[in-house]
Amino acid sequence: MARVLDTLKIDKADLVTHDIGNMVGYAFAAQYPARVRRWVVMDAPLPGIGPWDEILKSPALWHFNFRGPDVERLVQGRERIYLDRFCNELSATPKSIDEETRRHYAELYARPGAMHSAFEQFAAFSQDAVDNQAFVAKGKLAMPVLAIGADKSFGTTQADVMRFVASDVRAQVIADSGHWLMEEQPAATIAAIRAFLDQNS
Repeated sequence: MARVLDTLKIDKADLVTHDIGNMVGYAFAAQYPARVRRWVVMDAPLPGIGPWDEILKSPALWHFNFRGPDVERLVQGRERIYLDRFCNELSATPKSIDEETRRHYAELYARPGAMHSAFEQFAAFSQDAVDNQAFVAKGKLAMPVLAIGADKSFGTTQADVMRFVASDVRAQVIADSGHWLMEEQPAATIAAIRAFLDQNS
């Protein structure tokens, strides 16, 4: 990310992250804190931080530990079934994830190597946990952080997690939403992000 910003000649930026993007965002903000003005972090935990061990026990997050030598073979040709579990179980209203979106992602994940890469993201959580604990040992982030949780998903836990790694954390919960905030409650989510990023201090 730092090299992308360098190439674009951008010194500082606002971060808006969701899901696994939160993990990438924390790694960037921890290593380049002077380059992040504000950070909006949405509805996913940080491996190794706060109640991580308890979060891993949630049946809703079964996919975090869905690994082994046969996972790719089990899902091959059944990508839509696998992905529909995410759409249906992590949303407050499954119909908010429309057929076009579901088909789009199923086609992408059916490409060669795509499911392998997806599973490797989850497999990397153990190393992420080690890295994150090393980052936080060096001190908390000082930039303003808005922790957005969906009321049918992480809710206020999002801010609780972020307070382990950042000193200036504001909490916001989006009503009537599951994990897929931008699909389920786009107007409310965008309004919360915009209001935070538009502040002067």
